[in-house]
Amino acid sequence: METYSKFDNMRLSTLCLLILLSTISMSVLAQAKDRVKIGIIGLTHDHIGFMGNPDFLERVEIIGVAESNDTLRAKYAKAFGWANEVLYDDWEKMLKEAKPAGVMVFTSPYEHLEVVELCGPMGIHVMVEKPFSVSLEHAEAMVNLAEKHKILLLTNYETTWYATNHGAYSYLHDQKKLGELRKVVVHDGHYGPVELGCTPEFLEWLLDPKLNGGGALTDFGCYGANLITWLMQGELPLSVRAITKFTKDDPAYTGVDDDATILLEYPNMIGVIQASWNWPYNRKDMEVYGTTGFFHPQNGTEALYLKDKDSQPEKIVLEPREAPYNNPVTYFAACIAGEINPAGSLNSLENNFIVSIILDAARKSAETGQEVRFEE
Repeated sequence: METYSKFDNMRLSTLCLLILLSTISMSVLAQAKDRVKIGIIGLTHDHIGFMGNPDFLERVEIIGVAESNDTLRAKYAKAFGWANEVLYDDWEKMLKEAKPAGVMVFTSPYEHLEVVELCGPMGIHVMVEKPFSVSLEHAEAMVNLAEKHKILLLTNYETTWYATNHGAYSYLHDQKKLGELRKVVVHDGHYGPVELGCTPEFLEWLLDPKLNGGGALTDFGCYGANLITWLMQGELPLSVRAITKFTKDDPAYTGVDDDATILLEYPNMIGVIQASWNWPYNRKDMEVYGTTGFFHPQNGTEALYLKDKDSQPEKIVLEPREAPYNNPVTYFAACIAGEINPAGSLNSLENNFIVSIILDAARKSAETGQEVRFEE
């Protein structure tokens, strides 16, 4: 059994505490509905696609887009109608000349640290795409920079905006309809990024264990760690166990796991994360079991709810969440404007630092075949 030493555990706890206690400096706009000036760093992450949604852009003005790949710059400028004057081939030049209030990052996770190293001293807020970091070492450095320079450092997940996930939280914690939490099972993934048709630029780092921090364990395991940490209200697990598999025949997957199962042990609860590039279909759902009830978000708006053992499962359809709580762009803008305090949220720095701790332990467990335990 591998354990974190008392020193390591104290160091992790101290970093979490720093995040929770630090006062984040937010740019307060003259009027709440002013458009927030946003920059974009990187275009290699296929999630950049949501930046083309006009409804997401009501609160922001894209004043700079930095990407070294000329072909990608031209491709997305044409797709999204970006003027030539907002396009840059260098991150730092864009930040210094355009002076955005915040940047949204669509690079490899390995480059997240470099972005924060540039933005922190300039007081520029940052939102990265999941996963937060490729390693615990990178996560710690990013946390320290955000705390030192008093910037927002948020992480975007698709599942953050699902009304049903927030319904599960409400049924568990606010309405107390499920009893005491006993088990959460999170399923995330699809049939593989190559099979799905991801762009070559995306696959170049997604299938590189250094640039992505792993394969399916990182790419989809982060969703489960994020949601379970949130449902557990920021509690660190007692231990982590993980099994990874390398089953795909395509040589593109050489060196990266394509399936991972992660078990999180808490004093009175077990979290199960099933992350895979081997599902026969796309899925992002979870099951939340309490001592008396059950809530199963099946997608963004549909869920099953079981009141008690004498009842039948009830289908629940929830309305999509309203702006700014329905997408990362307007949410980030509202946080920068000081209208939302993201502390403790699915996007928050404290949550995603714990996600990095969990994924780091999962990698160690998968490599050694032993549980990783956090000493008290």
